[in-house]
Order: sequence, then structure tokens, then C-alpha cells
Amino acid sequence: MSARFGARLAAAVAARGPLCSGIDPHPGLIESWGLPLDASGLERFALGAAEALGAVTAIVKPQSAFFEAFGPPGVAVLNRVIDAVHEAGALVLLDVKRGDIGSTMAAYTAAYVAEQAAFTADAVTVSPYLGFGALDTAVTTAREAGNGLFVLARTSNPEAHTLQSARLADGRTVAQSVVDAAAEHNAGAEPYGDVGVVVGATVPPGEVDLSQLNGPVLAPGFGAQGATVADLRAVFGPDLPGLLPASSRDLLRHGPDAAALRRAAEQVALRLAGTPESGQ
Repeated sequence: MSARFGARLAAAVAARGPLCSGIDPHPGLIESWGLPLDASGLERFALGAAEALGAVTAIVKPQSAFFEAFGPPGVAVLNRVIDAVHEAGALVLLDVKRGDIGSTMAAYTAAYVAEQAAFTADAVTVSPYLGFGALDTAVTTAREAGNGLFVLARTSNPEAHTLQSARLADGRTVAQSVVDAAAEHNAGAEPYGDVGVVVGATVPPGEVDLSQLNGPVLAPGFGAQGATVADLRAVFGPDLPGLLPASSRDLLRHGPDAAALRRAAEQVALRLAGTPESGQ
């Protein structure tokens, strides 16, 4: 078993800062790099991003769907991207949002977070909306393998509000119940646990209480989707442990030049740290 995911993530963030850089090979972005919309263009785009961003950020988040859209060659590229990010020194959070019950969830677990998983990412995103208990096997298996999970709790898309902000009989929102269930798996872990949650950086401040989570928080919506450093502090407070602001398009638009990609990530890291950017 490798070292716990939570401990490895904390060490990576201490060394490189909390930015989670996304690799989303959107067709428009691939074309903006002057690349063809085929498996060769996907590979040049994704590996270029992986090598550049993996060298300067703590954790890199490839979005699996954009690779799957290219069929088996795309999935093969995704595997190479995971390897390239690891070789560059960063952790990999594979954005797959899987969630099911019984033998189907067991198969997802074997594919993504088991000791000999087909995909060698360090963590994956999962959905709890078939019941958080349906994820118990994944939580246990991931922990045994030294891997982690990020559970969708309060996402930033407008369609999420009706479901995730609905009230349970005990008065909590559905999103809060997800956070609380994750917290149970993280109790006592140091510096924090292996079960993170996804909470959008654009949700209203105070909607979700993360004070007892003791785990990492992936915060999409930062950058191109509109959330600023000030928004992060308003939603999550000034010193929430394990906060990982996620940015994809706002970084990737600086490609294909590798040095420009790295500079963009480094400038975001300076803003997150409250340090004036060089040349600003």
C-alpha cells in the first residue's frame, strides 16, 4: 500500500500550492492550438498540457469524457496523460464522476481506485446520488490502495440547486448530508483524510458547512467560469485546509507554448497565495 492520498496531497500542496489544473481537451481548445480534431491532435494537446502543468502544480485533473469522445484511441491517450503527469511530479485526479450500486460500482472501483486499477490515477470524482452508502466499497478500496475520492456535494451548475439544496427531514440540505458522510470517513486523519468533496466556487457563501470535513475540497468554477480569489475566500473562508481551486480553460488558452502554460499556472498560484505577480 502507498502512503495515504490525503497525506500525499498535503505534501504536494505544501510544495507547489493548491491549484488544481484541469486538462479538458474541448474541441474548440484543440483547434485554438492549431491542432486537428483527431486522436493525433488530442494527444499533442493533452500531453503538452500534462507535461507543462504537471511540472508546476500539485494536482492535475484530466476530464475523462473529452478523451472518451475519441473512442479507444482517446482512452489510450488518457492513460499516457496520467503517466506524463506522474513523471512531471504531480498527482492525478481523474474526473469521471462514476456512481452506481452493487457489482457495477465494484467494477468502477476496480477500474479506478483499486491497488491494481487499470487507470493509475491518485483519485477520482464520484457521484453519491444513488446513496452515499453505495460508495462504501469505493471508499474502503481507495483507502487500502492509498488513493482518494472526491464526492460531488454542491456543484456550481444551475441545474444542481433543486436537488442538492433540498432539505432532508433533519433539516440539513442534501449537499450538507454528503459533506457530513464524507467527514465520517475522515475522522481522526492527519493532516486530513482521503475522502474529499466537490463544492463549486460560485455557490452562495455559507450554504455548506465544511468545518468538520477534515478532507480536501475541489472547487471548480475558478477562473474562466467567473470565480475570483475573493470569491474563494468568501465561500470557503481564508484558511480552509485542503482547498483545491480548479482551473482548466483559463490555463489551457495559453497553449500550445509550454512556457506560457507554466507561467499562467504560476501566476494563478501567486494570486492564490496573495503574492503580487511579477511584472504586474
